Amino acid sequence: MKIKGFSAAAVKAGIRYQDRLDLGLIYSEVPAVAAGVFTTNKVKAAPLVLDMERLGQGKAQAVIVNSGNANACTGPEGMEAAVAVSSLVARQLGIEENLVQVASTGVIGRKLEVKPFEQAIPQLVSSLSPDGFDDVARAIMTTDTVAKTASREIEIDGTPVSILGIAKGSGMIMPDMATMLCFVVTDAQIVFPDLLSVVRTGAEKTFNRITVDGDTSTNDMVLVLANGAAGNTWIDDDNPGGKQIFEEAVHEIFRELALMIVADGEGATKLVTIRVTGARDEEGAMSAAQTIANSSLVKTAFFGEDANWGRIIAALGRSGCQFNPDRVAIYFDEVQMVADGVGLGDTAEKACTEVLKKDRFSVTVDLQDGLGTAEVYTCDFSLDYVRINADYRT
Repeated sequence: MKIKGFSAAAVKAGIRYQDRLDLGLIYSEVPAVAAGVFTTNKVKAAPLVLDMERLGQGKAQAVIVNSGNANACTGPEGMEAAVAVSSLVARQLGIEENLVQVASTGVIGRKLEVKPFEQAIPQLVSSLSPDGFDDVARAIMTTDTVAKTASREIEIDGTPVSILGIAKGSGMIMPDMATMLCFVVTDAQIVFPDLLSVVRTGAEKTFNRITVDGDTSTNDMVLVLANGAAGNTWIDDDNPGGKQIFEEAVHEIFRELALMIVADGEGATKLVTIRVTGARDEEGAMSAAQTIANSSLVKTAFFGEDANWGRIIAALGRSGCQFNPDRVAIYFDEVQMVADGVGLGDTAEKACTEVLKKDRFSVTVDLQDGLGTAEVYTCDFSLDYVRINADYRT
């Protein structure tokens, strides 16, 4: 999909990887309204610190992103490198430097050399094309096995509006962001406060509900740029209908990309929805769902296609959620395995084992104690997860 007023490109810069795309650029012909959310990790990579400061103006015009090196935990030199890269992009594009957002992903703790950027950015800018987003989606991959893109076309008061999103993420994935980058561009005309609201609520419902391994990274960000080229009626407080349509479309893109990330979890073979219902409140339900979703024992049982509900109820018991163990019910898809805290026997377990053979299924835990509900998306732990992460830096 092409988005009016936006172009993108990617090149092989040799930042870490050889003979593969590893440097991408997204560019808007005019300064765009921009909003983002960032990792909650106290340790933040230099690009994020720079981006968070610059986004205070609510505007951006370009995003430069590299894979292979996170530029995290690199001291003052890391910030100098991030600023130098943004300066190179700004000069080449002829735009203000504070309108450049910088993103990095890859190995933590290694100095980011600026020279590859100096050599590659002229080619990157000259290669900009409305069709370049697929290349950028490939350039930001690290341990990802597939590029991740999603798009929607909507109408705001009769005017066509297009939205396109790309993301990366495979491991070090945990609610409150992940080792993930997500960039969304749209030609919608929207005011900053409403765009920020859409981004924040969408991230909370999608990217903050996924987990692969329980680790939250240093470089995670979701950034949305809206350049207004569609010329639709302004999306603001005077146009609640337009905001609802736009918000639903953006959130759909977020959710689609989030599920792609979990499905592409390092070594993952199964995508699992953990659903907790009947909790006393939503906070308790979320705590329970996250604890179950992050349990290594639960996730290895999923990989082994073992309906070991004991691991699930044990994780539930240490989640901090208040509940009565004698009222718990557990389902694998629609098949009930536990009633009133007690297993239903071999026949039920065999039926649940069949569910676990699927590549996508759900686990529902009903606490029967209130109206609180929550969903978290996770995957199994396979042998390949250990192999991939053991070999990551070599």
